[in-house]
Amino acid sequence: MRAAPFPSPRPSPASGRGRILALLCLILALLPLPALAVLPSERLADPALEARARALSRELRCLVCRNESIDDSSADLAHDLRVLVRERLKAGDSDAQVLAYLTSRYGDFVLLRPPVQPDTWLLWFGPPALLCLGGVGLAFALRRRRGAAAEPAPLSAEERQRLERLMREEEA
Repeated sequence: MRAAPFPSPRPSPASGRGRILALLCLILALLPLPALAVLPSERLADPALEARARALSRELRCLVCRNESIDDSSADLAHDLRVLVRERLKAGDSDAQVLAYLTSRYGDFVLLRPPVQPDTWLLWFGPPALLCLGGVGLAFALRRRRGAAAEPAPLSAEERQRLERLMREEEA
């Protein structure tokens, strides 16, 4: 009886297409997609006012989600803030007035980019200062390590005698 031949080591074209399809699905799954948190019922009829409201909503932090704008968040408080922004714009407030109103109620924390002022200096300048201090500390540590490695320790009396003995043997 003859043994059945081994299958060909080449992959079939169908398996190549399957891999490409799986790779495309993985890439699409990893792409950040908008949350589409703004409900159709919230949108304003005037496109110019709606564009202003969306721009303002991207500048305001969701107080529940913390690192999302109210434009991206689907939390109830974010919904309330989006409605409030649109009401203020319909009432005739400017963008600066809407932001001033919200910061008076919720503080600078509601802004995704808080203003640079003395009480936010640590927020703005703390991370770069820590990074610089870390770089200076790393430079000192590397310099110290190089300095310690560059200077060999002096030989003890026993090591000197052994070295002299080996040098005499080599000369002979």
